[in-house]
Amino acid sequence: MKQFQKIDLKTFTNRDFNLTPVEFKDVIPFDVKRMYYFSDIKPDKQTGEHCHYVEEEFFFVARGAITAIIDSGKGKEEMRLEGPNTAIYVPNYVWHGFKNASADCMMIALTSTNYNPDRGDYLENYEEYLKIRGEHLK
Repeated sequence: MKQFQKIDLKTFTNRDFNLTPVEFKDVIPFDVKRMYYFSDIKPDKQTGEHCHYVEEEFFFVARGAITAIIDSGKGKEEMRLEGPNTAIYVPNYVWHGFKNASADCMMIALTSTNYNPDRGDYLENYEEYLKIRGEHLK
């Protein structure tokens, strides 16, 4: 089973700019099908917490900072992500959401599936997630 993972991306700095390359083959264990990004997140708001049955995601902060809420089998944990050299890999069956974004935050997501408007791949009830997660780990 694939595991949740925090990834520190290497940033190269010179006197004119910073460069943070991401070699997909080295950090993303799936073929990327879609990209989306969050920006202009209201200071007191958060994204909806959920998990996916199938989709895997790779999140990185291009600018600013945000707090990830993660449950990969040990209960909910919070992890501050401060870009642009911090990323997380979220496999399927890992509960996740985001909160406390800085005013300048921009977070980019790469996913293993194309968008499906029926949201059939989403589980948004945490109690149900705990039941299913237990079954999935057996």
